[in-house]
Amino acid sequence: MKTDNINKPNHYQGAQGLEAIDVIRNFAGGLNAEQGFYWGNAIKYMLRFQKKNGVEDLKKAKKNLEWLIESAGGR
Repeated sequence: MKTDNINKPNHYQGAQGLEAIDVIRNFAGGLNAEQGFYWGNAIKYMLRFQKKNGVEDLKKAKKNLEWLIESAGGR
């Protein structure tokens, strides 16, 4: 089977076929645009880190979480 990196990239799919976009769409809630951007990126990087960039993706997730905390009024 040919990989479809546009519509169904392997690094965004879980073992049971659930995709990162499905998690993000189901759990994003009522975040504003900026917070939704940071939150979605953090989730994306955490879900794909084992299949794509390893620790680099975890560091990207951490940075997006830091920005989300700042945006939400935390320090």
